[in-house]
Amino acid sequence: MLRPSKHSHPDLTVMNMAYLLLARLKKTRSEEYSALLRYATRSYKGGEALFLPSLSFLFLLGLVKYHAKGDRFEYVGAT
Repeated sequence: MLRPSKHSHPDLTVMNMAYLLLARLKKTRSEEYSALLRYATRSYKGGEALFLPSLSFLFLLGLVKYHAKGDRFEYVGAT
C-alpha cells in the first residue's frame, strides 16, 4: 500500500520503508541487494514484505539504479 490509511501502522508502509532505504543509499551511495534486504529485515519485523515494493517505488521515481553485473543498487538522486 502506498497511501497509509487510518488503520495502517505508519512504520509499516511502503513509503516509510522507501524512506529508510533511500536514506541508507544516500549514505553509502551504492549497496548490494542482499545487504539492503538484510537492513530492511533488521529495521522492521516484516520488512521483507515491504522491501521489493519499496525498491520498485524508488526505481519508478528515478532515485535508484540497479546494476545487474554487481547485483547492486546505486543512489542517483533526482535528475
